[in-house]
Amino acid sequence: MADDAQGLAARPASKAVKFGEGFVLDAWYVAALSPELKPGRMESREYLGEPVVIGRTKAGAVYALRDVCPHRAAKLSAGKVRAEAPNGETGGGETLECPYHGWRFRTDGACARIPSLTADNPLDISKVRVRTYPLVEAQGLVWIWMSADPRFEGPPPEPPPTIPGVVGGKPKLVDHLDYDIHIDHAVLGLIDPAHGPFVHQQWWWRTSASQHEKKKAFAPSEAGFTMTRHEPSKNSKAYAILGGEPLTEITFRLPGLRWEHVKVGDKQVLALSAMTPINANKTRMNQIIWSDHPAFTALYPVIRLAARAFLRQDGRIVEAQTRGLRDNPALMWVGDADQQGRWYHQLKREWHASRRERRPFSNPVEATTLRWRT
Repeated sequence: MADDAQGLAARPASKAVKFGEGFVLDAWYVAALSPELKPGRMESREYLGEPVVIGRTKAGAVYALRDVCPHRAAKLSAGKVRAEAPNGETGGGETLECPYHGWRFRTDGACARIPSLTADNPLDISKVRVRTYPLVEAQGLVWIWMSADPRFEGPPPEPPPTIPGVVGGKPKLVDHLDYDIHIDHAVLGLIDPAHGPFVHQQWWWRTSASQHEKKKAFAPSEAGFTMTRHEPSKNSKAYAILGGEPLTEITFRLPGLRWEHVKVGDKQVLALSAMTPINANKTRMNQIIWSDHPAFTALYPVIRLAARAFLRQDGRIVEAQTRGLRDNPALMWVGDADQQGRWYHQLKREWHASRRERRPFSNPVEATTLRWRT
């Protein structure tokens, strides 16, 4: 291809979309799994470099506010959740009380109480606000909308992604790992098909000696691309535990979602990998697997250990990569094995351009067949 073996540094791009910098904004990210947010509790998180206090009311509603009191910048998450009487001064419901001066904020971001004010003070405290972040809870996931506009109040212009193939009930496996790397590089590892025999050498997966030429068809899909449904590679032993004749489809979608949907007769396995930036130098990988296949009951301990090992192998290679990236080297795209990385970069640039120019997103990916050895 025309840009094979070309360094990224040699490809000019605007600063807003330079590889390894910035984030895809005006987009949904996985903030948490539903069970992580307990009723009546809050906790401090960081998303895309933003300090966020996220929680769930006793009534079950999820909320997210900027974790900074506008008075003296104390962390709201260091304070208390207060239950208010329906006819009380704050109007009922639950409020977050700042630990410094006791200012209270409703979950919609409006200030409900400033204890130091006298009764005759004319200040309309409801006009004192903390930034809120829209949340949507669906399919056992809590999604957060990260807007380019800090004044954005919502609702967002589009719903969060629907992950097709989610089997009813709780996930069979849940794991996460924080990578000390920018999301761009984390995503490249997520969609790179060539590292498996080297990073994931296991008897139950494949070895460095087990490499074959692969030929896969790809098509554009919503804000991303899909490896169309096919038989899994014969040298990927993990599929053998499913028995039968599995067929799999793998989809990537901005900003950092990859899911693999496997069908074995009338049974399904859905594995979702969701990348959420904590900040410019740290990215959380959330791994969630749903299935109604009996193997996930009979072999659960083995599958769980294998999945954890798989994710931590990726973590170790990211550690090695992070050390190399400190020298700011030019990186290379080589052959079809790197085409998905090229597409990610193109998708990200087009996302920024469509938002900047206030026009619909136009997917730059075209249907094609890719070949590589792995």
